[in-house]
Amino acid sequence: MNVLFIGMGYVGTTMGLVLANKGHTVTGLDINKEKIDTLNKGEVYFYEPGLQEMLATELNKRIFFTTNAKEAVEENDLIFITVGTPSLDDGSADLIYVKEAAKLIRKYRNSEKVVIVKSTVPIGTTEKVHEWINQNGDKKPLVKTVMNPEFLREGSALDDALNPDRIVIGSNDVHAASQMNKLYQNWSCPFLHTTPKAAEMIKYASNSFLATKISFINEIAKLCDTIDVNIQDVSKGMGLDDRIGPQFLQAGLGYGGSCFPKDVRELLVTADQNQMPLEILKKVDEVNKNQANYFIGKIKKRIPSLKKKKVVVYGLSFKPNTDDIRESVSYSILEQLIEEKAEIVVHDPIVKLSSQWLNKGVVQCDDAYEAAKCAEVILICTDWNHYKNLDWLKVRNVVSNPVIFDGRNTLNGEDIKKYQFHYEGIGFC
Repeated sequence: MNVLFIGMGYVGTTMGLVLANKGHTVTGLDINKEKIDTLNKGEVYFYEPGLQEMLATELNKRIFFTTNAKEAVEENDLIFITVGTPSLDDGSADLIYVKEAAKLIRKYRNSEKVVIVKSTVPIGTTEKVHEWINQNGDKKPLVKTVMNPEFLREGSALDDALNPDRIVIGSNDVHAASQMNKLYQNWSCPFLHTTPKAAEMIKYASNSFLATKISFINEIAKLCDTIDVNIQDVSKGMGLDDRIGPQFLQAGLGYGGSCFPKDVRELLVTADQNQMPLEILKKVDEVNKNQANYFIGKIKKRIPSLKKKKVVVYGLSFKPNTDDIRESVSYSILEQLIEEKAEIVVHDPIVKLSSQWLNKGVVQCDDAYEAAKCAEVILICTDWNHYKNLDWLKVRNVVSNPVIFDGRNTLNGEDIKKYQFHYEGIGFC
């Protein structure tokens, strides 16, 4: 099938490559020429394991990248909208890019098309996209619209796209739904056919529930800190219950990234707009926002003043195996350390600090051991395997004060303590 993706961001690039790998002919469209030029050179401009290799295999064979909207829309029958929907100040989703994509399709459509909204959008948006494109009076062929939410996790997106738990297809049109079945015929996971609104809600409800698990276990972890119980044992015991499962029960600094924070806020806005406030979800958001404060509070119980203390921060991305720093709690912690007038040195295996942070006096080291030299406290803020695999005896020999606060419970505390470190995680000491 001939498939177009409008928006070569994280989702569009990943899903475009996967569909090409499955044998479809894919065009990737974006107005950002620099982004398209980079992809046409065979380079993925963000870090996601496996994508670079897949691009090398499929480029100019089954996937092509362009800025020519007219040609791209005219030549493809299935059109995915995979543009960003960033949060506005009030927490609602900004649909400006979705509207621009709809305008392009409306302007250049020359035959019946199936338009698939894959961007995460507020409930009812897919129906609006149908109206925006099929406006009365233009006498052009009608398009059918589908909501097909994505459930990709940064850091494991390729595997998630190739081996999804389910494929959700939201459409009120039989032909459009059958086209989606044909597109995904090589996938063996469960398919759920439903309405566009239900498909939109499935995405928001799924992410909000996972965010709830994270905030819940972080609340339990804080209680465990108080009553001297190991949260890791508690999480394991809970996760062995099939009704609960082990996923998203890792206590730490909370969730970040481009999805959970945004989706929780948008669902809260939708609920308030419909006079049906979601009180539990409000607390989920509140707990998550307070995790950085809680972490700094733990540190200051041990080291009351951080002024002129060398503090080493390990990890800048919001999670491992990605270079995404959107809503990363590491940056909230950096802000607080700056307010405390600490001397800050950071390390991340992938992420490079922007000049904004360097101008604030934050120093970045490319080598984790070099960063640790003369450190008075080490903070682990992203659970990269890189930090699990460090020679911690070597680290112990270069620090000034052997203190580690592990915001992701990355390390084995008992092993670390053998090197005479003072070690604290979230929910255990």
